[in-house]
Amino acid sequence: MISTNDFHTGLTIELDGQVYQVIDFQHSKSGRGSAFVRTKLKNMEEGYVINKTFRANEKIERAHVDKREMQYLYWDDSGYVFMDKENYSQITISDEQIGDKINYIKENMSIYILIYEGQPLDIDLPTFVELKVEDTPPGIKGDTVSGGTKTAVMETGLKVKVPLFINEGDILKIDTRSDEYIERIESN
Repeated sequence: MISTNDFHTGLTIELDGQVYQVIDFQHSKSGRGSAFVRTKLKNMEEGYVINKTFRANEKIERAHVDKREMQYLYWDDSGYVFMDKENYSQITISDEQIGDKINYIKENMSIYILIYEGQPLDIDLPTFVELKVEDTPPGIKGDTVSGGTKTAVMETGLKVKVPLFINEGDILKIDTRSDEYIERIESN
């Protein structure tokens, strides 16, 4: 059990049988009455966000979530298969659970998976990934006055707006938080 005074961003707690991660919190004290803590909590299994207010010093059950480095192996009809790099055990994550995050994951890539009581909760993507451009129209010199963009389809199927000088086969650094092109790593 932890006190609401110990809340910090990223903390995982158990509330009503569900695991939540503290996204934001604010301690408040009104003129009259007792202090309280306003929080934004993300449900780790479902992905939705709730607002919840706690009394100051209220005791909450902490959820101990393991962060395990795993390697993405392949996809089959049951979902996406990952292998634990320490004990070589495999887990499968469903299409619904992984969602759009699969657009940043390549075969044999190492990523962190958050596990609670033996069940995968979420995938912790790196901030940046390097992906190869599979398809993009050719950029024509003189199309714009200043830095135009075009759409590029990456090797995972992700569509990204890129500068006109990007060609098929280029390897790009992509921000996983915003789907934005950062820089060209390698030119074809």
